[in-house]
Amino acid sequence: MKKFFQLLLQALKGEEQEYTTGSINRAIFLLSVPMILEMVMESLFAVVDIFFVSQINTNAVATVGLTESVLTLVYSIAIGLSTAATAIVSRRIGEKQLAEAGHAAAQVILVSVILGVVVGISGFLGAESILRAMGGSEELIASGSNFTRIIFASSPAIILLYTLSGVLRGGGDAAVAMRSLWIANGLNIALCPLFIFGWGPIPAFGVAGSAIATTIGRSAGVLYQLSALASSKGAVQVLRSQLRPDFAIIRNLISVAAGGTGQFIIASASWVFLTRILSDFGPSIVAGYTIAIRIIVFTILPSWGMANAAATLVGQNLGANEPSRAETSVWRAAFFNFLFLAAVAIIFFVFAKPIISWFNNDPLAVATGVNCLRIVCLGYLFFAYGMVISQSFNGAGDTLTPTLMNLVCFWAIEIPLAYLLAKKLALGPEGVYISVAFSESLLAIIGVILFKRGKWKMKKV
Repeated sequence: MKKFFQLLLQALKGEEQEYTTGSINRAIFLLSVPMILEMVMESLFAVVDIFFVSQINTNAVATVGLTESVLTLVYSIAIGLSTAATAIVSRRIGEKQLAEAGHAAAQVILVSVILGVVVGISGFLGAESILRAMGGSEELIASGSNFTRIIFASSPAIILLYTLSGVLRGGGDAAVAMRSLWIANGLNIALCPLFIFGWGPIPAFGVAGSAIATTIGRSAGVLYQLSALASSKGAVQVLRSQLRPDFAIIRNLISVAAGGTGQFIIASASWVFLTRILSDFGPSIVAGYTIAIRIIVFTILPSWGMANAAATLVGQNLGANEPSRAETSVWRAAFFNFLFLAAVAIIFFVFAKPIISWFNNDPLAVATGVNCLRIVCLGYLFFAYGMVISQSFNGAGDTLTPTLMNLVCFWAIEIPLAYLLAKKLALGPEGVYISVAFSESLLAIIGVILFKRGKWKMKKV
């Protein structure tokens, strides 16, 4: 037990940053612990926001749900760039080219800022149109458009928080990425009730207050990440001279990121269509679905911590010319993830009603949230392997394979199946939830088959 706590402390401190030798289980543990805690903090953003917003009214919750369903497209850009950053930086670290790792990180910063500004301006100006296109009522648009404006205006902070975490993870500095999310989420938790309900001279901003608190928290996290990358203590150091555009590196970054962004846009855009289908059943259904999905994200994101650990191990070990070690790392990380999600699935299935009821007391919202939670968690055993395998392809720089997997499973199968079950076969919202569980499980099966073929080992970045 003493040895375990010593290893845990080492993981939290982030003392080790190179993982191409030694025990694979130890490497997975040292990387996974801070990455899991990082993902827990990221998921807490969603849970904390929806908890406080649900105290306002059902329209406020629905506003968050409709906005977030479109904002997932911004997350897709951020995750795609983060994927590329991890793949390229981890490969340079494995090759012992530390200066090149820092140079690549600097280009990640430049691209992130430019994209964030473009997306932020577009979303800010089109907030009302976004809510209207997603089926929001005029009453909802009038009360919630400021939330949507503020959230989209914070796009540079959203994207940088993801991409800089990808840089830090690729360099093995997972503990720094974790601490940046602690800072961001700590501020969000403290400021959410303050800005939503008001206190003293601070007025009650309502649902817009949630966006203000989240933006302040994320911005603080980004500043911490930038300060860490500017120092000489980590594996990756960004120098001011490296911030000049290097179009060769930018092209390489965008080439790898395109597949990563594409796969997540495909996946997240499918959620937009699913939310649009559900919006026809009324705001209570959207509210219950939003709560359930936020809770699911709370458990899925820690699992992504293990998946991200596998991606870093794949990149560094391929860079060190150790493909067998990279493959073994993936299978072990997937098994550990399987054990975790199996336990979570049992808890969710048994305690779905009290969990959903804690967030909302609308009977219809609770009922649909419970059904969503129970049906989707049935696919958790497949999800465990699917998410690790997908991230491992990305860690190798092979972003095309999971992109095609997502295209088939989410666009060719999930969306048509959801519409068929929910509308044509009259299963209602439950038809949407069934399509999610089925498509995600199929994605995992296809991923395992393709991963075993081993073509990802030949990818160069």
